[in-house]
Amino acid sequence: MADKREGVTMCGRYYFDVLKSKRLQKLVNLLEKAGINVKTGEVFPNDVTAVINASHQKTQLSGIKWGLDGFRENQLIINARAESVTDKKMFRTPFLTNRCLFPMSGFYEWSRAKDKFYFTYPDDQLIFVGGFIRNEQDGPRSIIMTTEPNQNVSPIHNRMPVLIGEKDIKQWLFDNDFARGLIQHRMLALSVTKVPK
Repeated sequence: MADKREGVTMCGRYYFDVLKSKRLQKLVNLLEKAGINVKTGEVFPNDVTAVINASHQKTQLSGIKWGLDGFRENQLIINARAESVTDKKMFRTPFLTNRCLFPMSGFYEWSRAKDKFYFTYPDDQLIFVGGFIRNEQDGPRSIIMTTEPNQNVSPIHNRMPVLIGEKDIKQWLFDNDFARGLIQHRMLALSVTKVPK
């Protein structure tokens, strides 16, 4: 959800680099074969994004719009706080029954001074961000979960996405107890680059 502090958005953009990542290009190709076009490059809320979700006890690749319908007209809710996700009526059931992952190259955060920073893993491996899917009036929509920032993000922003290790993908999607526990953990270390204006 948009952070109202001085107009700063938290976890509001990420990068899906198909030019550098053969794995991301493969995901896009698979979706295109199914007739689904997803946003590549810099991804914005309301874009159709590539997500990994569960279907009949198997993982599947889908293209789903990012952002849930809000309480006001034209409001888009793009983030859900991990600390309170099971307490919120709007989030509890989809979190427990329809979790997903957003594969990406990295994500952006903005400082209070409105400087833009790009976060990646130190080894440039894919990042998998936890989220979930909810059925809206116009079909399924997805949301990214956020948590307390780690030591790399905290100097810049007070929130960050929930990062899921690649080895934990299936447990995140299928195991509620694992998912509840994971969102309480400190997030993995990241590399950060200031984006030139």
